[in-house]
This record gives sequence, C-alpha cells and structure tokens, in this order.
Amino acid sequence: MPIGLAAAAGFYLFLRETVATHERSVDAVGAGLFTVAIAALMVALTEAGPDGGGIAAIAALICIAAAALFVVQERRARDPMIAFALWARRTIAATNAVTLFSGMAVIGLTTFLPMYVQAVMGRSPLEAGFMLTAMVLGWPIAATLGARNFGRFGLRPILILGAALLPVGAIPFVLLSPLSSPLVAGFGSLVMGFGMGFLSTAAIVLIQGSVGWAERGAATASNLFARNLGSTLGAAVLGTVLNASLARGHAGSLQQVQHLLAGKGAAAGALASRAGLAHGLHLTFWGVLLIAGVTLTLSVFVPQAPQEHGASTWTDVRSWVAEGAA
Repeated sequence: MPIGLAAAAGFYLFLRETVATHERSVDAVGAGLFTVAIAALMVALTEAGPDGGGIAAIAALICIAAAALFVVQERRARDPMIAFALWARRTIAATNAVTLFSGMAVIGLTTFLPMYVQAVMGRSPLEAGFMLTAMVLGWPIAATLGARNFGRFGLRPILILGAALLPVGAIPFVLLSPLSSPLVAGFGSLVMGFGMGFLSTAAIVLIQGSVGWAERGAATASNLFARNLGSTLGAAVLGTVLNASLARGHAGSLQQVQHLLAGKGAAAGALASRAGLAHGLHLTFWGVLLIAGVTLTLSVFVPQAPQEHGASTWTDVRSWVAEGAA
C-alpha cells in the first residue's frame, strides 16, 4: 500500500501529457460475453474427466456459444473490447501469442512449485518462498539489462533470448526429487525470472513501437491482456493435469493429500500420498516445460521490425531507448 500510494502521488505530481481526449463508450456487452466464455472454459477444463464429464460438456457448449456471440459483438461495437484489426497485425499477434504462453508457464511455476516444496520435499514455507523470490529478483534485473541493450542488439533478439531462458529454467523442475536441494529449484526460478524480464520488456516496447500514438494504449493493453489470459488458462490447464493424476488414485484420498499440504506428514498413508502427489506435480512441471518450449517456438515468428508504422517509427523507438540507456 505505501509503495502504491507513493507511485500514484508521483504520477499525479510529475506526469504531464498534452493528449487530446475523446469520449469513448464502454463495451459492457463484450466484456460480459468474454467473462462468460472464459469462466465456462475454466469450468470445462477443471471438470474434465469421468466424474464431471456432463458438467464439462455443458460448460464447453456455453463457452463456444458465448465466444461466438462475443465475436459478433466485437465486430459491431463502436469501441470494442478487443479490436480484431489491431490483433490481426503480425507484430502484435505474434508478440501477444508469445506473451500468452509465457504467462501460462510462469503461473505453473508460482502455483505448483510451493506445493511440491512443502508437501513433497517436506521443506518449510520460508524455503518455498525463497525459491519463488529468486524469480522475483531475476525479473527486474533482466528487464533493466534488456532495456539498456535494446539499441545495441534490437528488440527481437532480446525477446528470443528471454523465450529461450524459459525452457532452460523449467528443466530443473522436471528433475526435482524429494531429496533435491532447494538451490535446484531456486536456480530454475532465477533463470525463468531472467527470461520473463527480457521477454516481457522487449514485447511491450516492440508492440508500442509498431503502432501510432492513438493506438498505443490499445496495443499496450492487448499485451497485458494476453499475459493475464495466459495466467488464467495456465492455471486451469495445469490444474486439470494435476487433478487428473490425483483422480486416478495415485495420491490416495483427498484427505491424505490435504494432510500433506497442511504439513501433517505423519498421517496414515502419508508416504503413498506424497509419492502420488509428487507424480502429479511432476506432470505439471513437464507441462510447464512443454509450454515454455512452445513460447520459444512462437518467438521465432515475431518479425524483425514492425510491419506497421504510425506516428512513431521503429527508428524513433530505437533512438528513444538508446537515449534513455545513455
């Protein structure tokens, strides 16, 4: 709270803009349809399986219907929630696809790594927090280094470097075992943090440099939206993988798993439950590695330079970044 209030005060006191404002309409219908579509998709993914097949099928049908209505609404709305013409541009589409999958990979790490560290490795919450803190430290360091070297190496190489670090950082997690050192997971988190720092910073500047000033807000919002959507879908998809493994009975009863997560390792059947939970979480880590690999593959399709130029050209962006780094 204090940091947020200080940031708000800084913007109020020092940010000065000379931008002409125009009245815009809020696409409430589109936002509502999109919310229904995503919520139904998450229900379908979560309930998928023999026990919840009926609910999953109904949710999938609702998702398809809401998504179809959403497309119709966005094509007729005066100020659509998602401007399809903007997303159709290669630079924005490719960069946002990379951002979406990177968000899926990161949410898999932040959601399931603490569970593995505490319930499977038997470590303390403090140690689990340390492993995630490594990612939080690597992210801003890499973002700073990337921003200072945009003018030297270009945005696309830095974005690809960040995407390449994601699968490298995900490899230690698939190698984890109950006897592994916390430093193994900490190293993987640090590398993935570096990857996200390079990738996210290059992605946002690349997108902003591909459009004119009037579209810069919508373009920036599209990238943030892609990351948040990736986090939502990643939690649902990887959670489904874990639930499917637990549903097969590998981890014993749900009560035994809850005892493990609560730190009651001496409960009856704890060893079998720990082994089953480790199996399910390892599957999610393999999912994170797969998603990270897809992120790297998609990064190759990001163009070398924006294909659309508005008031601010690619040269202007590089000059601005170089001046800021100097």
